[in-house]
Amino acid sequence: MSVYSHKKTYELRYSDFDFKDELRPSALLGLTQESACMSADELGFGYDDLRPQALGFIIVNTYCRLARPGRLGEAITVETWPLPPRHVFFERDYRVCVGSEEVAAVASRWCLVDLKTFALLTPERMGEAHARCPYRAEKAVEPPSWKISRVREGREVYRMVVANSHCDHYFHANNARYADFFFDCFSMDELSSRTVSAFQIVYLKQAKEGAELTLVREDTEDGALLEARCGEETLSQFRVWFADRGDRA
Repeated sequence: MSVYSHKKTYELRYSDFDFKDELRPSALLGLTQESACMSADELGFGYDDLRPQALGFIIVNTYCRLARPGRLGEAITVETWPLPPRHVFFERDYRVCVGSEEVAAVASRWCLVDLKTFALLTPERMGEAHARCPYRAEKAVEPPSWKISRVREGREVYRMVVANSHCDHYFHANNARYADFFFDCFSMDELSSRTVSAFQIVYLKQAKEGAELTLVREDTEDGALLEARCGEETLSQFRVWFADRGDRA
């Protein structure tokens, strides 16, 4: 029996790239999200399958290791597969390639929730779709930890209000948009002199329309820690690892 994966090649658009003509992290996360949704559809637990039961998946962690940035003019192939669930966590990994060259590897963790109460549910709640799912134990990449250290001595970089254009069909800021929120904490000069070797996002609470977010940054020896806060609550955490241009970590 062949090992399951979903694979799709995407022709990239000019709007997917930043001022360096490199694939924006938010665009990369958008492609992995697209592939995750199509994979779930074909496995019987996609959005349309779960919505009648008032169930849905929300992402709680993303870790991305970059071999190099995607470049203008390239086509990106995303391969994804679900890993065996662990209690309330559903892991899914991705390989992102240009031709035969792996340019990124991504690991993610999701939770199945009751959309009325947002209570976390175990895999058995999926019924037959869980029983017949061809889970695959292989990892594309291993995060150093699923947890991120708290910002202790950070400085406020900017404030923003979550608007309708940030939100998806669950009425909260879409996971890919957080990459823009956090990378906007760096200047063009900073991002021009360094390259991203890895980044990680932890989604703790939903950011809904009208929420005022304060973005706080604390630099580290190899990158930075950031948080998106709403009042006294931390809604999301971020860590980025940098390397000098031409010197991959």
